[in-house]
Amino acid sequence: MRVAIPHDLPREEVRNRLRDRSHEIADHIPGGMAKVETNWAGEDRMGINVSAMGQDLKGVVDIEDGQLVFQIALPMALSFVEPIIKNAIKQQGQKMLAPPSDG
Repeated sequence: MRVAIPHDLPREEVRNRLRDRSHEIADHIPGGMAKVETNWAGEDRMGINVSAMGQDLKGVVDIEDGQLVFQIALPMALSFVEPIIKNAIKQQGQKMLAPPSDG
């Protein structure tokens, strides 16, 4: 599954926002039972592993000029929820790229 989120930020700013907010990813997964691990496989690639409800989802987040691309390996057993997951990634990805709030 591939989800692209457009942005108009310099790559360095996208990197900083992802690093600063990657710990928030688990907060956006319904049920509060998800474990999320991230690692930086390169300057513009963040690896992500989400464990929830007996499933492990592995993927990467690539920082590109003009877009942030999430690529997640979705098991066949979860293919029916792909539209829901794509929508959640789009919404939460946009929030992670938003300017930090002052309060």
